[in-house]
Amino acid sequence: MKGREKMPDKLVIVESPSKAKTIKKYLGTDFEVIASQGHIIDLPASKLGVDVENNFKPEYKTMKGKAKIVKEIKDKAKGKSKVYLATDPDREGEAIAWHIKNVLDIKDTDECRIAFNEITKSAVKKAVESPRKVDNNLVDAQQARRILDRIVGYKLSPLLWKKIKRGLSAGRVQSVALKLIMDREKEIRNFKSEEYWLLSAKLSKKSEKVIAKFYGDINGKTDLVNEKQINDIIKVIDGKEYKIVDIKKSERKKNPPPPFTTSSMQQEASRKLGFSVKKTMMVAQKLYENGFITYMRTDSTRLSEDAKKMAKSYIIDSYGNNYYLNRVFKAKENAQDAHEAIRPSRLDVDVSSFSPDEQKLYTLIKNRFLASQMSVAVYDTTKIIIQVENYIFNLTGSIIKFDGFMKLYIEGKDDGGKQSEESENILPEFNIGDVLKQEELMPEQKFTEPPYRYTEATLVKVMEEKAIGRPSTYAPTISTILDRTYIEKDKKFLVPTKLGEIVNDMLEEYFKNIVDVAFTADMENKLDMIAENKESYVHMLTEFYSPFITHLEEIENKIERVKIPEEETDIKCELCGKNMVIKQGRFGKFLACPGYPDCKNAKPIVQECDVPCPKCGGKVLIKKTKSKRNFYVCENNTNTEDSKCDFISWNKPNKDGTVDEHKKITRRKSTTKKTTKKVTKKNSTKSKTTKKK
Repeated sequence: MKGREKMPDKLVIVESPSKAKTIKKYLGTDFEVIASQGHIIDLPASKLGVDVENNFKPEYKTMKGKAKIVKEIKDKAKGKSKVYLATDPDREGEAIAWHIKNVLDIKDTDECRIAFNEITKSAVKKAVESPRKVDNNLVDAQQARRILDRIVGYKLSPLLWKKIKRGLSAGRVQSVALKLIMDREKEIRNFKSEEYWLLSAKLSKKSEKVIAKFYGDINGKTDLVNEKQINDIIKVIDGKEYKIVDIKKSERKKNPPPPFTTSSMQQEASRKLGFSVKKTMMVAQKLYENGFITYMRTDSTRLSEDAKKMAKSYIIDSYGNNYYLNRVFKAKENAQDAHEAIRPSRLDVDVSSFSPDEQKLYTLIKNRFLASQMSVAVYDTTKIIIQVENYIFNLTGSIIKFDGFMKLYIEGKDDGGKQSEESENILPEFNIGDVLKQEELMPEQKFTEPPYRYTEATLVKVMEEKAIGRPSTYAPTISTILDRTYIEKDKKFLVPTKLGEIVNDMLEEYFKNIVDVAFTADMENKLDMIAENKESYVHMLTEFYSPFITHLEEIENKIERVKIPEEETDIKCELCGKNMVIKQGRFGKFLACPGYPDCKNAKPIVQECDVPCPKCGGKVLIKKTKSKRNFYVCENNTNTEDSKCDFISWNKPNKDGTVDEHKKITRRKSTTKKTTKKVTKKNSTKSKTTKKK
């Protein structure tokens, strides 16, 4: 019909609505773009859903709530000359594309699959111009992982329900992650602190003062282990002549870190921004879907030539030629190099429309990417060797000669959660033969400390190093063991609970392979081999299943039921006087009377903040929403009209009385007035009867 708008002739299917919206901007009117909203087909939730007797054939079903989306996909595909499956460029994305292909009865030979590492106009159009077949090897690898996880979860979890308590779970990756945390906890418990000493000397030459560190004697380094040793040395050197016997000068170079992988991004976002790994991935997902960064699930440090050109132009324009250096980073062992490192899709982005979290993460990714293509930082280092009697003291200093990449970026460190800082220590001009005057000797007693507990960042680092899981699994793994209350957070450190310890002990004793790091890493390697068509997924599953199920059947009757001890507190029950115990409920921990059911007293655990209310000076209480998000409220905020204070915030108050907040919490105030609706008993009964009918 004349004047009628032409209907789109081609259909593009992606996972998310925001991704669909971004891609639609880059394609013409011939294209319609819709979202599957993730997986549409999966194993059934109510049963194993795997025919183990028939080559582990999966029994796929349309997921609950997805029937409407499946119908929409079918309806939209009708009459289209071409359907493109543009799901994410990884195994999960390939599996989603495969399921959609089967729903639409697209032939295996049809080139319907397009993939792109970044959602930019050029990348999307290039992908549309060169579609390919769905990669069945990647699909097989995803299926193998899904079936493997389903077997472990559905066969082992019921045992935990039976022997410990309902609602527990075991998993091929999550149980290993729990073991890592538990192993570190055992290291801490078994750690025996040892005494050691440090000795510093405050020395001077005219008006110049420096602090030198004890090294040893003329024969080499000496460890200081007790006070007697220190006192013996002080007796010899106190007030004697400190002579400079050697000065060593050298140039030190420091290279920038590579661009982000999923793991390194999660670690650095934790160190520098305080983000959980889950939050990091959620924010990164938004940035990717809106076309601002490349795909955020990768373990590759590779950069495309176009990306390097983009970085080169920006660095030279912003800092000058001497700050640019073309770099190629060596891939890590076992790294999958299917697509690039995480980087900005472009650098001319106006971040003012971003949320504060998106701004922070985008800037971090951008600076890391640019720094990876910048020059080395150069230091002039000086080491001065000072002799007093037969003992040696060292004096070291370094000056940044050229800041290079450090002009833009300094990498964080994990040392107890402390941030890395490069600082200059400028030394006075000294010469060999100079004699320094002793101002003060400063002995200091120290004790060795146990290793730090894992943070989310350091756990991800270890999981990556030991090849446990893949970039896509780090965040959900940690979320799962937190949700199961196997671990809890103490500030930012991960601490195993009593329940987590019991579960780990049982799995470690009876299912060594499931929690064995090497075994799990080998399974990940076999999944990679399936993706590369070097291994049959049926063979891999058969090899795992037979000994696993035989062992499970053998020991099921041997394991005794474990009682979880209750954690007693010194808080007295107001009703019966017994010491209340800590219990785990749906929304976290709470206090309960051990006299239940005779005494049903229960109340929340109230945590207090270490800073006063910025408005009235009262105590600030830490509370949780139903989704377990912390918020901060003054004890005097009763949420009523006569409340003495109205302070409530998502963010913890600072010590100076300020609050970093971009979004305020609003609570509906309850009133002291109560309105009652009069309903006669007769009418009430009548109403109930009507409803029944």
